[in-house]
Amino acid sequence: MSRRTRIKICGITRAEDAALAVAAGADAIGVVFAPSPRQVDVLRAAEIFSAVPPAVERVGVFVNAPAEEVARAVTLCGLSAVQFSGDESPENCAVAPASVVKAFRVGTEFDTAQLEPYRGHVDALLLDTYVAGQAGGTSQTFSWHTIGELPGWAPFYVAGGLNAGNVGECIAALHPFAVDVSSGVESSPGVKDPEKVRALCAAVRAADRKEESR
Repeated sequence: MSRRTRIKICGITRAEDAALAVAAGADAIGVVFAPSPRQVDVLRAAEIFSAVPPAVERVGVFVNAPAEEVARAVTLCGLSAVQFSGDESPENCAVAPASVVKAFRVGTEFDTAQLEPYRGHVDALLLDTYVAGQAGGTSQTFSWHTIGELPGWAPFYVAGGLNAGNVGECIAALHPFAVDVSSGVESSPGVKDPEKVRALCAAVRAADRKEESR
């Protein structure tokens, strides 16, 4: 069976950018509901997802949001998954009304034991770069080569500073289930660059082919 790293393009703020990402080969489209230069409300998100076919995953990113806010977005936007990028507990994750991707921030040291309480309560894990005071969208990578062995009980995404120039190295180092890219394919915050999006997707597919040939 051929290896295929899934591609999530996040921080989408315009329907035309969602359509662009899908056409380029994205498997998931993400919108940010938390405070951010890329934040959108549920009405804008619903408009964005109108350009997303059913086969492509719809992900909403939240940071310590009230349960009713999450539920409303899931219903109005038809979210297939929610990404929790704050301090959400395993219990918060367990009752979410959609599949859950729980984000963790990786600094100079990362203890994989912190993931264990979430076993059975989340559907996937996401590793992003730790920057003090930021819950995500750092545009910075973490050290892919020094992270410890990750648990096999959930697939994991890698985010943080990825672009067409470095995503191949990331895939070779960590073999993630998916890569999550936002600023690395932008011309300005929230505005995706068509050439960068296409180059990113092509680089992921090239990295997969390289991994298969080893």
